[in-house]
Amino acid sequence: MKMQVLKHITAIIFLALSFSSCLDDLNTEPLNKKKLLNTNVYTSTQGYLGVLAKCYGSLILNGQDGPDKDGDVGGMDIGYSGYTRSLFYLQECSSDQIVLHSGSSQGSRDLLYMNWNQSTPIISYSYYRLYMSINYCNEFLRESTENKLRDRGLYDELKDEISYYRAEARFIRAYCYSMICDLYGSGPFVDETMAIGIIPHQKSRKEIYNYLVAETEALTTEMKAPGTNQYGRVDQVAAWFLLARVYLNAETWVGANEYEKAYQYSKKIVDNSSYPLASDYRHIFLADNHTCKEIIWSLPQDEVHTINSAGTNFLIKALVNGPMDRYYQTGIGARGWGNARVKTQLVDMFEPSDQVFDSLDSWGDLKRDKRAQFFSINHSRETWIEGSNFQATNFYHGYACIKWRNVSKDRKELAPGGTTYTSIDYPMFRTADAYLIAAEAILRGASGSRMQALDYINEIRDRAYMSGNYGSGLSGRINDKQLTLDFILDERARELHTELVRRTDLIRFDKYTKGYDWDWKGSDGNAGNYIGKDVNDKYKLFPIPQNEFTVNPHLVQNDNYK
Repeated sequence: MKMQVLKHITAIIFLALSFSSCLDDLNTEPLNKKKLLNTNVYTSTQGYLGVLAKCYGSLILNGQDGPDKDGDVGGMDIGYSGYTRSLFYLQECSSDQIVLHSGSSQGSRDLLYMNWNQSTPIISYSYYRLYMSINYCNEFLRESTENKLRDRGLYDELKDEISYYRAEARFIRAYCYSMICDLYGSGPFVDETMAIGIIPHQKSRKEIYNYLVAETEALTTEMKAPGTNQYGRVDQVAAWFLLARVYLNAETWVGANEYEKAYQYSKKIVDNSSYPLASDYRHIFLADNHTCKEIIWSLPQDEVHTINSAGTNFLIKALVNGPMDRYYQTGIGARGWGNARVKTQLVDMFEPSDQVFDSLDSWGDLKRDKRAQFFSINHSRETWIEGSNFQATNFYHGYACIKWRNVSKDRKELAPGGTTYTSIDYPMFRTADAYLIAAEAILRGASGSRMQALDYINEIRDRAYMSGNYGSGLSGRINDKQLTLDFILDERARELHTELVRRTDLIRFDKYTKGYDWDWKGSDGNAGNYIGKDVNDKYKLFPIPQNEFTVNPHLVQNDNYK
């Protein structure tokens, strides 16, 4: 099933779905001989499925050809601007988790020091990627109406599936708007009903929030039943999860207390059991994780069909360097870049005995908490050197993260010496996060009991420690006195580090700009200034890219970036 999805995504690479501007509608003229006209695309059921695959693939691929060629969006670094990679920069590298040593010309140092502005390139990549995906979805919805299907003689062939295809496109679009709401607050709004070529008006954060929750609530009954869709495609559980996440952040985003709804939807995921917790935490992040039932929504990848410098290929290569392959099987041989390292705050969230790498226990089987997957040999724990400026070219400052491995769960490489590109599917949504959302929502006032919240947290910790129902390891359970919101924030870091949610979590707990310091936060990179400090609250939102103001006169910049 994974290969079928990837083949659809690969086939659709040849479609003429490109932008003259990310906010323009889709241009249907071919850019080269490989690409087809819009009128040719929508002549078969396979063509429609291919365009739907492009809606999904826009979050996986970063260009019309690989590796890193013929980028979807002009004027941007193709490798840096792949969706999950661009989001990694904003969510992880601006937080207490990751220090990125390279990419200063793109603005990575601005993220490290938390002093970006509206012209910082790296801030814009997620923005353009999200609107690109929104426009792909709009194009599909515009061309898949009943009238157009009948005109093209395809209605009878597609009538049983087209409503699900449309629901999935609407879901991807709603997800994209949720990320616009999260990262940028407000932004232009465009859907399939708007005339082609019109310049969209900006909607407020509240308006975007209201739209996406109404749309996703409707989709809870319009998508396929839990566990019944093709691998890599979403079903009702994905809609439940998106709503749980959005409602959990509603107070931060729009001042609405929706913790009860966050609890109800996350509890629904847990109780449904279509996506049970994996028996081993480590299996979620391997090259055969398409067999992992915990992943609610995955972005399928493999070493043949999705070759680029984004996705999990970026994750593993940025977090791993070549010499490490001598100590454990990275699955990519010596091809790692090693330019992303873990900050001390994340390391310290684990027990001291679990923090360091043991070459005789490369999978961490002897560790208590199996989520403490760090590589420490020849690496300093600190991301700095006393008396020195930030060492941008020294990738050995800070432990490496080895959570992601391009090997199978039987601990074998896909090929001798590893493959050039990864086959790790990216887990966009997974069930463990639903447990954590439910527990947090209860502590914030939802109707569940503290005992229930404690049970949710301890279920996650049982799995992490391979104890209880998951094995005979020493227990990592906590008691009621230890169950606090601060503990949940740290538990989210332990469970979800490098999974693109940390900035959002810190903002929700009011610890992003003030009241909590981490390596280099608010620094200038000079000697001795590695200890973090408070920064301006404006950094709770990223600015709308400055270039957008030259093409859209309707935009208003976020406060204090004007």
